[in-house]
Amino acid sequence: MALKQVSSSKCFGGLQKVFEHDSVELKCKMKSAVYLPPKAETGKCPVLYWLSGLTCTEQNFISKSGYHQAASEHGLVVVAPDTSPRHGCNIKGEEDSWDFGTGAGFYVDATEDLWKTNYRMYSYVTKELPQLINDSFPVDPQRMSVFGHSMGGHGALICALKNPGKYKSVSAFAPLCNPVLCRWGKKAFTGYLGTDQSKWEAYDATCLVKSYPGSQLDILIDQGKEDEFLSDGQLLPDNFIAACTEKKIPVVFRLQEGYDHSYYFIATFIADHIRHHAKYLNA
Repeated sequence: MALKQVSSSKCFGGLQKVFEHDSVELKCKMKSAVYLPPKAETGKCPVLYWLSGLTCTEQNFISKSGYHQAASEHGLVVVAPDTSPRHGCNIKGEEDSWDFGTGAGFYVDATEDLWKTNYRMYSYVTKELPQLINDSFPVDPQRMSVFGHSMGGHGALICALKNPGKYKSVSAFAPLCNPVLCRWGKKAFTGYLGTDQSKWEAYDATCLVKSYPGSQLDILIDQGKEDEFLSDGQLLPDNFIAACTEKKIPVVFRLQEGYDHSYYFIATFIADHIRHHAKYLNA
Protein backbone atom coordinates (compact mmCIF):
# COMPACT_ATOMS: atom_id res chain seq x y z
CA MET A 1 0.00 0.00 0.00
CA ALA A 2 3.01 2.31 0.39
CA LEU A 3 3.06 5.45 -1.75
CA LYS A 4 6.02 6.03 -4.02
CA GLN A 5 6.62 9.64 -5.08
CA VAL A 6 6.90 10.09 -8.85
CA SER A 7 7.27 13.88 -8.98
CA SER A 8 7.06 17.04 -6.89
CA SER A 9 6.87 20.68 -8.04
CA LYS A 10 6.39 23.83 -6.00
CA CYS A 11 3.26 25.73 -6.97
CA PHE A 12 1.66 28.76 -5.23
CA GLY A 13 3.68 28.05 -2.11
CA GLY A 14 2.52 24.45 -1.91
CA LEU A 15 3.64 21.25 -3.60
CA GLN A 16 2.06 19.47 -6.56
CA LYS A 17 3.04 15.85 -6.19
CA VAL A 18 2.28 12.66 -8.08
CA PHE A 19 2.39 9.30 -6.33
CA GLU A 20 2.15 5.68 -7.42
CA HIS A 21 0.99 2.71 -5.36
CA ASP A 22 -0.17 -0.88 -5.72
CA SER A 23 -3.96 -0.79 -5.48
CA VAL A 24 -5.71 -3.55 -3.57
CA GLU A 25 -9.10 -2.80 -5.19
CA LEU A 26 -7.80 -2.53 -8.77
CA LYS A 27 -5.01 -5.16 -8.59
CA CYS A 28 -2.60 -2.89 -10.45
CA LYS A 29 -0.35 0.13 -10.01
CA MET A 30 -2.24 3.44 -9.82
CA LYS A 31 -1.11 7.04 -9.98
CA SER A 32 -2.74 9.92 -8.15
CA ALA A 33 -1.87 13.60 -8.05
CA VAL A 34 -1.86 15.26 -4.62
CA TYR A 35 -1.57 19.02 -4.03
CA LEU A 36 -0.40 20.02 -0.56
CA PRO A 37 -1.11 23.71 0.17
CA PRO A 38 1.28 25.75 2.34
CA LYS A 39 -1.12 25.27 5.27
CA ALA A 40 -0.38 21.52 5.25
CA GLU A 41 3.08 22.26 6.66
CA THR A 42 1.61 23.38 9.97
CA GLY A 43 -1.67 21.49 10.40
CA LYS A 44 -4.37 19.21 9.06
CA CYS A 45 -6.26 20.39 6.00
CA PRO A 46 -9.58 19.41 4.43
CA VAL A 47 -9.30 17.29 1.27
CA LEU A 48 -11.06 17.79 -2.05
CA TYR A 49 -11.20 14.91 -4.55
CA TRP A 50 -11.28 15.62 -8.29
CA LEU A 51 -12.56 12.96 -10.71
CA SER A 52 -11.57 13.43 -14.36
CA GLY A 53 -13.42 12.59 -17.55
CA LEU A 54 -13.04 10.12 -20.40
CA THR A 55 -9.48 9.48 -21.70
CA CYS A 56 -7.88 11.49 -18.87
CA THR A 57 -5.05 10.48 -16.54
CA GLU A 58 -4.06 12.11 -13.26
CA GLN A 59 -2.19 14.71 -15.34
CA ASN A 60 -4.99 16.54 -17.18
CA PHE A 61 -6.50 18.35 -14.23
CA ILE A 62 -3.23 19.36 -12.59
CA SER A 63 -1.73 20.75 -15.81
CA LYS A 64 -4.77 22.39 -17.43
CA SER A 65 -7.33 23.59 -14.88
CA GLY A 66 -5.32 26.26 -13.05
CA TYR A 67 -6.78 25.25 -9.69
CA HIS A 68 -3.62 25.67 -7.59
CA GLN A 69 -3.95 29.31 -6.57
CA ALA A 70 -7.46 28.87 -5.16
CA ALA A 71 -6.53 25.60 -3.42
CA SER A 72 -3.46 27.27 -1.92
CA GLU A 73 -5.42 30.29 -0.69
CA HIS A 74 -8.21 28.18 0.86
CA GLY A 75 -5.82 25.62 2.37
CA LEU A 76 -7.23 22.57 0.61
CA VAL A 77 -5.41 19.35 -0.18
CA VAL A 78 -6.58 18.33 -3.66
CA VAL A 79 -6.37 14.71 -4.85
CA ALA A 80 -6.81 13.73 -8.52
CA PRO A 81 -6.59 10.00 -9.33
CA ASP A 82 -6.35 8.33 -12.73
CA THR A 83 -9.69 7.45 -14.37
CA SER A 84 -9.23 3.67 -14.69
CA PRO A 85 -6.85 0.80 -14.06
CA ARG A 86 -4.07 1.30 -16.57
CA HIS A 87 -0.93 -0.65 -15.77
CA GLY A 88 -0.69 -4.34 -16.57
CA CYS A 89 -4.31 -5.54 -16.37
CA ASN A 90 -4.07 -6.98 -19.90
CA ILE A 91 -7.83 -7.33 -20.33
CA LYS A 92 -8.95 -8.25 -23.83
CA GLY A 93 -10.56 -5.20 -25.44
CA GLU A 94 -9.56 -2.60 -22.83
CA GLU A 95 -7.66 -0.55 -25.42
CA ASP A 96 -10.22 -0.89 -28.23
CA SER A 97 -12.19 2.34 -27.72
CA TRP A 98 -11.79 5.70 -26.01
CA ASP A 99 -15.11 5.57 -24.15
CA PHE A 100 -14.78 2.12 -22.56
CA GLY A 101 -11.93 0.31 -20.81
CA THR A 102 -8.67 2.21 -20.28
CA GLY A 103 -9.32 5.85 -19.34
CA ALA A 104 -13.03 5.14 -18.98
CA GLY A 105 -13.66 3.39 -15.67
CA PHE A 106 -16.96 5.27 -15.15
CA TYR A 107 -16.51 5.11 -11.36
CA VAL A 108 -18.44 1.85 -11.04
CA ASP A 109 -17.56 -1.51 -9.48
CA ALA A 110 -17.81 -3.87 -12.45
CA THR A 111 -19.69 -7.14 -12.05
CA GLU A 112 -19.08 -8.68 -15.49
CA ASP A 113 -16.45 -11.45 -15.45
CA LEU A 114 -13.91 -9.81 -17.73
CA TRP A 115 -13.84 -6.53 -15.78
CA LYS A 116 -14.82 -7.29 -12.18
CA THR A 117 -11.30 -8.05 -10.90
CA ASN A 118 -9.74 -4.73 -11.87
CA TYR A 119 -12.48 -2.24 -12.75
CA ARG A 120 -13.56 -1.26 -9.24
CA MET A 121 -13.15 2.50 -9.50
CA TYR A 122 -16.12 3.27 -7.25
CA SER A 123 -14.59 1.40 -4.30
CA TYR A 124 -11.19 2.82 -5.15
CA VAL A 125 -12.23 6.48 -5.03
CA THR A 126 -14.66 6.18 -2.09
CA LYS A 127 -12.72 3.77 0.15
CA GLU A 128 -9.16 2.76 -0.74
CA LEU A 129 -7.85 6.12 -1.96
CA PRO A 130 -9.30 8.20 0.93
CA GLN A 131 -7.87 5.69 3.44
CA LEU A 132 -4.48 5.97 1.78
CA ILE A 133 -4.61 9.78 1.74
CA ASN A 134 -5.77 9.92 5.38
CA ASP A 135 -2.90 7.65 6.45
CA SER A 136 -0.21 9.41 4.40
CA PHE A 137 -0.91 13.17 4.54
CA PRO A 138 -1.90 15.88 7.05
CA VAL A 139 -5.62 15.81 6.25
CA ASP A 140 -8.75 15.88 8.36
CA PRO A 141 -10.69 12.72 7.40
CA GLN A 142 -13.94 14.30 8.62
CA ARG A 143 -13.70 17.12 6.07
CA MET A 144 -13.80 15.88 2.49
CA SER A 145 -15.63 16.94 -0.66
CA VAL A 146 -15.74 15.77 -4.27
CA PHE A 147 -16.00 17.34 -7.73
CA GLY A 148 -15.32 16.35 -11.32
CA HIS A 149 -15.83 16.84 -15.06
CA SER A 150 -17.97 14.94 -17.57
CA MET A 151 -17.62 11.21 -16.69
CA GLY A 152 -15.93 12.46 -13.51
CA GLY A 153 -18.81 14.85 -12.83
CA HIS A 154 -21.03 11.75 -12.96
CA GLY A 155 -18.55 10.11 -10.57
CA ALA A 156 -18.64 13.02 -8.13
CA LEU A 157 -22.43 13.16 -8.07
CA ILE A 158 -22.87 9.42 -7.48
CA CYS A 159 -20.17 9.33 -4.78
CA ALA A 160 -21.99 12.07 -2.86
CA LEU A 161 -25.48 10.68 -3.44
CA LYS A 162 -24.54 7.09 -2.52
CA ASN A 163 -22.84 8.18 0.71
CA PRO A 164 -25.01 10.72 2.56
CA GLY A 165 -22.92 12.73 5.00
CA LYS A 166 -19.54 11.45 3.76
CA TYR A 167 -18.83 14.50 1.59
CA LYS A 168 -19.40 18.04 2.83
CA SER A 169 -20.20 19.32 -0.69
CA VAL A 170 -20.22 18.27 -4.33
CA SER A 171 -19.86 20.07 -7.65
CA ALA A 172 -19.47 19.19 -11.31
CA PHE A 173 -18.55 20.57 -14.70
CA ALA A 174 -20.72 19.23 -17.55
CA PRO A 175 -21.53 15.94 -15.79
CA LEU A 176 -23.21 12.88 -17.31
CA CYS A 177 -26.35 13.33 -15.23
CA ASN A 178 -28.47 10.41 -16.42
CA PRO A 179 -26.11 7.80 -17.94
CA VAL A 180 -28.75 5.05 -18.14
CA LEU A 181 -30.30 7.11 -20.95
CA CYS A 182 -27.22 8.21 -22.92
CA ARG A 183 -24.98 6.34 -25.38
CA TRP A 184 -21.79 6.57 -23.32
CA GLY A 185 -23.60 5.33 -20.23
CA LYS A 186 -25.41 2.49 -21.98
CA LYS A 187 -22.16 1.24 -23.54
CA ALA A 188 -20.19 1.43 -20.28
CA PHE A 189 -22.89 0.02 -18.04
CA THR A 190 -23.63 -2.87 -20.38
CA GLY A 191 -19.93 -3.72 -20.52
CA TYR A 192 -19.17 -3.38 -16.83
CA LEU A 193 -22.52 -4.25 -15.18
CA GLY A 194 -24.32 -6.46 -17.72
CA THR A 195 -27.69 -6.10 -19.39
CA ASP A 196 -29.88 -5.90 -16.26
CA GLN A 197 -30.69 -2.19 -16.35
CA SER A 198 -31.91 -2.13 -12.74
CA LYS A 199 -28.25 -2.56 -11.72
CA TRP A 200 -27.32 0.51 -13.75
CA GLU A 201 -29.54 2.76 -11.63
CA ALA A 202 -27.21 2.35 -8.62
CA TYR A 203 -24.68 4.42 -10.59
CA ASP A 204 -26.98 7.04 -12.10
CA ALA A 205 -27.24 10.43 -10.36
CA THR A 206 -30.77 11.14 -11.57
CA CYS A 207 -31.99 7.76 -10.31
CA LEU A 208 -30.10 8.10 -7.01
CA VAL A 209 -31.53 11.54 -6.27
CA LYS A 210 -35.03 10.06 -6.30
CA SER A 211 -34.23 7.87 -3.28
CA TYR A 212 -31.74 10.20 -1.56
CA PRO A 213 -32.58 10.33 2.15
CA GLY A 214 -32.24 14.08 2.42
CA SER A 215 -29.01 14.62 4.35
CA GLN A 216 -27.93 18.20 3.59
CA LEU A 217 -26.10 18.42 0.27
CA ASP A 218 -25.44 21.59 -1.69
CA ILE A 219 -24.79 20.86 -5.38
CA LEU A 220 -23.14 23.24 -7.87
CA ILE A 221 -23.11 22.41 -11.59
CA ASP A 222 -21.59 24.46 -14.40
CA GLN A 223 -22.51 23.55 -17.97
CA GLY A 224 -21.23 25.18 -21.16
CA LYS A 225 -24.08 26.19 -23.49
CA GLU A 226 -21.97 25.41 -26.60
CA ASP A 227 -20.99 21.96 -25.30
CA GLU A 228 -21.32 19.52 -28.22
CA PHE A 229 -22.11 16.67 -25.82
CA LEU A 230 -25.00 18.65 -24.31
CA SER A 231 -26.66 19.09 -27.70
CA ASP A 232 -25.82 15.46 -28.54
CA GLY A 233 -27.86 14.17 -25.58
CA GLN A 234 -24.98 12.68 -23.58
CA LEU A 235 -25.25 14.89 -20.48
CA LEU A 236 -29.01 15.31 -19.81
CA PRO A 237 -28.80 17.86 -16.96
CA ASP A 238 -32.51 18.75 -17.21
CA ASN A 239 -33.45 15.27 -15.98
CA PHE A 240 -31.22 15.64 -12.93
CA ILE A 241 -32.46 19.15 -12.11
CA ALA A 242 -36.08 17.97 -12.34
CA ALA A 243 -35.35 15.09 -9.94
CA CYS A 244 -33.57 17.44 -7.49
CA THR A 245 -36.42 19.94 -7.64
CA GLU A 246 -38.94 17.20 -6.87
CA LYS A 247 -36.89 16.04 -3.85
CA LYS A 248 -36.20 19.64 -2.74
CA ILE A 249 -32.45 19.08 -2.95
CA PRO A 250 -30.67 22.41 -3.52
CA VAL A 251 -28.84 22.52 -6.84
CA VAL A 252 -27.30 25.59 -8.43
CA PHE A 253 -27.16 24.97 -12.18
CA ARG A 254 -25.36 27.57 -14.29
CA LEU A 255 -25.62 27.41 -18.07
CA GLN A 256 -22.56 29.32 -19.26
CA GLU A 257 -23.05 31.18 -22.52
CA GLY A 258 -20.46 30.42 -25.22
CA TYR A 259 -18.48 27.77 -23.32
CA ASP A 260 -17.77 24.24 -24.56
CA HIS A 261 -16.75 20.95 -22.87
CA SER A 262 -13.03 21.71 -22.64
CA TYR A 263 -10.53 22.56 -19.92
CA TYR A 264 -10.77 26.22 -21.03
CA PHE A 265 -14.31 26.09 -19.63
CA ILE A 266 -13.13 24.37 -16.43
CA ALA A 267 -10.27 26.86 -15.94
CA THR A 268 -12.72 29.77 -16.23
CA PHE A 269 -14.91 28.63 -13.34
CA ILE A 270 -12.59 26.46 -11.23
CA ALA A 271 -12.08 29.16 -8.58
CA ASP A 272 -15.86 29.36 -8.06
CA HIS A 273 -15.97 25.62 -7.44
CA ILE A 274 -13.04 25.67 -4.99
CA ARG A 275 -14.80 28.52 -3.14
CA HIS A 276 -18.01 26.48 -3.07
CA HIS A 277 -16.21 23.59 -1.39
CA ALA A 278 -14.10 25.77 0.91
CA LYS A 279 -17.29 27.30 2.31
CA TYR A 280 -18.25 23.87 3.69
CA LEU A 281 -14.80 22.38 4.26
CA ASN A 282 -13.53 25.36 6.26
CA ALA A 283 -16.79 26.02 8.11
